[in-house]
Amino acid sequence: MSRISVRGLAVASATAVTAVGAVTGVASGNTAPASDDAEATASGATLLADIPAGAQAQVQTASLTQQADSQAIAADATAKKDAEAAARKQAAKDAVAKQKAAEKAEKAAKEAKEREEEEKVASRSATRDASSFAVQSSYTVAEVQAMARQLVPADQFACFSRIVDHESSWNYQADNPTSDAFGLMQALPGSKMSSAGADWATNPATQIKWGLSYMDGRYGSPCAAWNFWQANNYY
Repeated sequence: MSRISVRGLAVASATAVTAVGAVTGVASGNTAPASDDAEATASGATLLADIPAGAQAQVQTASLTQQADSQAIAADATAKKDAEAAARKQAAKDAVAKQKAAEKAEKAAKEAKEREEEEKVASRSATRDASSFAVQSSYTVAEVQAMARQLVPADQFACFSRIVDHESSWNYQADNPTSDAFGLMQALPGSKMSSAGADWATNPATQIKWGLSYMDGRYGSPCAAWNFWQANNYY
């Protein structure tokens, strides 16, 4: 068997060196302390050929085990480092995606609000003034309702109509015999409607204009006025 140096096998651990020294001592019959053998091995004086075959296998196994353990530790460290880097990268991507989603939602909300404002402006622009209707000597219920549809915002007309139904059944000349209430809205007194026009007693458009202004000013809208009417039977 050729004489191969233990140092050539890269036996680096203290355990492996001590094992070599112990085995060498047994093989030679030397009873000196193990530390002397370890020092001799470290200096390269002990040769693998001087160790019994069984002990050689143990030394080689110890060296390979140490190498495997070192490699496993290095692999674990690398895997942990890679996992941390991947986690940081994913967190950064998630943060960017979240920010973009928030910006998109904010933009959509802003656009929706702008559309709502534009629709309100358009609705107000489409609403005609009372003076735009030709004056007649009398008006049918259908004609009065047609005026109201043009003067009252579309989303408020149903509520406005319910109030007029209960107050006057769309009779612009309705006169309450027990009070001074008059007209479509049963304004009390009827002369209050003069704020909308001097022709309040004969022009349903003027009455509608006054009623709409009253509901908006007192309750915020015809629908809010209708909610109050339902709870109190007046507005």
